[in-house]
Amino acid sequence: MTTSKIKQTIKNKIDNLSDSFSSNPENIHFLKDLTNDSYSFNLTNSFIIFKSIEDILILIYPSRNDSLIAINILDNKIVNEIKNAVDEFNPNFSHFLDKINKRDLIMAVSPFENEVKVWNFNNLECLINIEKINEFGRIYSACFLNDKENIFIVTSNYSICDCEPIKIYDFDGKKINEINDSNNTTYFINTYYDNKLHKNFIVSGNKGYVISYDYQENKVYHIYCDENNFHYHSNIIINDINGATILIESCGDEFIRIWDFHSGELLNKIVTNKGLYGLCLWNNNYIFAGFKHGMIKLINLRTGNIVKDLINHNKDVMTIKKVLHPQYGECLVSQGICDDQIKLWIMK
Repeated sequence: MTTSKIKQTIKNKIDNLSDSFSSNPENIHFLKDLTNDSYSFNLTNSFIIFKSIEDILILIYPSRNDSLIAINILDNKIVNEIKNAVDEFNPNFSHFLDKINKRDLIMAVSPFENEVKVWNFNNLECLINIEKINEFGRIYSACFLNDKENIFIVTSNYSICDCEPIKIYDFDGKKINEINDSNNTTYFINTYYDNKLHKNFIVSGNKGYVISYDYQENKVYHIYCDENNFHYHSNIIINDINGATILIESCGDEFIRIWDFHSGELLNKIVTNKGLYGLCLWNNNYIFAGFKHGMIKLINLRTGNIVKDLINHNKDVMTIKKVLHPQYGECLVSQGICDDQIKLWIMK
């Protein structure tokens, strides 16, 4: 099959997405602020929300006194606090459910301190503290990588004078590998495991393009680059939709771009508004997108139409996450830049 036919086949799968979903996001509305003492600056993943190993829905966010606060979403009560956990600017977080050791791992990135810490959330033990990661300072993002029974940490690069590589550390905090193909500062990094290929991929968002790396082969897999795109990527989503692996990204301009992850082909470019930041995929049918001036827009992925505006934030919306709430079902949680409020949106 030719490249053009592959592209058309996958685009048809997007165009023919099922209308079935467990809840209609067009009925969403603001319910309440989950917290009034959080703090975020200008990165995605300014908070994390997850179902813990103990089957409790937990929200973790940074406070202005450099602590990490964990609350039980059901009753909004504090269950844990990690003091002096991060610096006050740009903290970025990840969660990994370690089923083998029956624990929740929490990772925090401190950009200006140029370090990554990992805690066992269940007993608050600090397991890893990696310092001075990038020679020229600052790290904006990091993520977990699970390779069979081993857990690794992948850190973003930072480039001003020279190229700094993406670095991979083992769970003892020892650097075991580097990826040297990127010469731009990475603002968003994550991993994706392909169940069909049985492979791990590392995906980084730089200024103007997204790069995927084959972790096993230690080489570039694809570069996803659109013309005249010189903005910093703040969010990347990879998901299987009707048998096709789709990469969706935002980079601060007015477009949401949809790519075929495995061929690198641009499938669709949805026009939105300038100042596009956070993204959240909703049941493969919709995207919630965060913008400047506190705006969240609901976009039909199949048609590209904006079907609803959500207005409650005062600042640019960087972080949007979908969650299954024990009381309200499918919900949305969001936060803006320098915004003390983390907001909960539920279905009517």
